[in-house]
Amino acid sequence: MSGASLPKCHGITWTLPKGSHLTPTATQRSQTFSELAFPSSKGDTVDCSRLLPHSAGGWESLNPAPGSAFLGIVNQHTDYRKYQIIQHSTMKVVLLPALTDNYMYLIIDEDTNEAAIVDPVQPQKVMETVKKNGVKLTTVLTTHHHWDHAGGNEKLVKMEGGLKVYGGDDRVGALTQKVSHLTMIQVGSLSVKCLSTPCHTSGHICYFVSKPNSSEPPAVFTGDTLFVAGCGKFYEGTADEMYKALLEILGRLPPETKVYCGHEYTINNLKFARHVEPNNVAIQEKLAWAKTKCSIGEPAVPSTIAEEFTYNPFMRVREKTVQQHAGETDPVTTMRAIRKEKDNFKVPKD
Repeated sequence: MSGASLPKCHGITWTLPKGSHLTPTATQRSQTFSELAFPSSKGDTVDCSRLLPHSAGGWESLNPAPGSAFLGIVNQHTDYRKYQIIQHSTMKVVLLPALTDNYMYLIIDEDTNEAAIVDPVQPQKVMETVKKNGVKLTTVLTTHHHWDHAGGNEKLVKMEGGLKVYGGDDRVGALTQKVSHLTMIQVGSLSVKCLSTPCHTSGHICYFVSKPNSSEPPAVFTGDTLFVAGCGKFYEGTADEMYKALLEILGRLPPETKVYCGHEYTINNLKFARHVEPNNVAIQEKLAWAKTKCSIGEPAVPSTIAEEFTYNPFMRVREKTVQQHAGETDPVTTMRAIRKEKDNFKVPKD
């Protein structure tokens, strides 16, 4: 791998290094990536959010031709990022870094030793972690159908029989039960409430996990709807839908709810937040903290719902400072304006 140039990741769009050679078996909605089946001369861009899962499963459907260092480089990045265990009194959440900036989450009910996995894009790593923790994996919670979240489902169900695979979209691979808003799921003694948050994709689901009659703060797994200090792109929805998802559904969860999001975008999100509200001390302090965490490979998740209201501009669209920045007076039009601005934002180095 010596001398190989690193692939550049722009959210969920890959720019392949010069001279890379990929033989794709995945298809886009209306085209195959046949143009990538020969060595690139200048670096090709693949918008992987548009890939449909192949029988081999999303990410693993993009197979490097012999000699390509692409996947090896990706795995090197993943290995640098440390996995972490968050201990709740009634459950354990194992944060598993995947690909270059994704997170998978193993949720363990300590009363029954039953476990669920959120967005298992790298099934081998999931099963190694299951074995290491000595738990019984029964459930797959899929936030949405994009390859970097649902792409490992089909391989995982072959590795571990009898899994229940939940999701809110028929495009989710290996789906055994389609869920909708407020559908309830049981994982051991843990209650999982499905929250429909369409916008990033039309079938996006967030999973709110709690222990009945417990004083322990609950957790919500938000996929690509809510990030630390940010939100997902509006691929299949509108500003009004994202406003409802963030402010009227997630924003009404208990303030102490821990937020486990789908990607490690924290630093770049906070730099945009700082651009929107340069005098917001909460943003400045969170950014300094996140830089320290990420510099040593540690995750900057989870946050809490209460914290998000202090520094996330997309959760703060009702605040005058955010509206003034956008030149708007309405929260929904402010949401639309700052999302458009974020889509074209050049992230500063500092």
